[in-house]
Amino acid sequence: MKTRIISAVVLLPFLIFLVVSGGFWLKTAVVILGLIGMHEFYQAFSKQNTGLHIIGYSFALFYGFFMEQIINADNYFNIFVSLFLVVLMIYTVICHDRTNAMEGMTGFFGFFYAFFLLSHIYLIREFSYGKYLVWLAFIAAFGCDTGAYFVGINFGKHKLIPSLSPKKTIEGSIGGIVTATLLSVAYGLWIGNVVMFENVNLLLLCGLAGFFGSFLAQIGDLAASAMKRINGIKDFGKLIPGHGGVLDRFDSVILTAPALYYIMFFLIKVKP
Repeated sequence: MKTRIISAVVLLPFLIFLVVSGGFWLKTAVVILGLIGMHEFYQAFSKQNTGLHIIGYSFALFYGFFMEQIINADNYFNIFVSLFLVVLMIYTVICHDRTNAMEGMTGFFGFFYAFFLLSHIYLIREFSYGKYLVWLAFIAAFGCDTGAYFVGINFGKHKLIPSLSPKKTIEGSIGGIVTATLLSVAYGLWIGNVVMFENVNLLLLCGLAGFFGSFLAQIGDLAASAMKRINGIKDFGKLIPGHGGVLDRFDSVILTAPALYYIMFFLIKVKP
């Protein structure tokens, strides 16, 4: 626990700097973390298939450099996804003696799980009011984690999904959602007094982000546990002392960020 806390304290200023700076620095950090996350995922599911990894990393880099254009332009994302899938299928056929369809699907999923979902942190930051609202992704994830821990320790009696996470309880899960939602609304009340949000129901946005974000944060955590259990590993990596790898630390933010992005997309009239 001591190592975990020290790592969090050391890394927090870097996180604040990157999110506040946005632009080049945040995009670069998201790309690097996404690639590391993909590496962790590929090592867990298809360790020996170097060719598959190269294809995944190549498409991830292309998406990372041009993500705004790919996301915002009509049909560009569809073209990107289709091309990615076709290239993987061609590789699977040509190199059928060294790979199989399951590994091909692993290469496809690894990009979306470890890179694409995480890229929404940058997409939120570049969205209208994003420099203020991006923090909701972290409030929902880490607020849920903190609330679930303390409520579970003090009031937890009924196991949530013991086959995946023996220590998580239903009471802790509910406590995490309530804590994250309250913190998100409190953040909305505070930031609403500092910044003028035009044509935005800020409290509704923050409440939805806190509620759905915290629910999905727990899904992300449990999904990561399921993937690690299948592969018989404790952590995806060892990059962050006390936390594990990128996917171990950001397994909840991976889902809270997209949830926040699409809530913003539907509730904010001024688009990127």
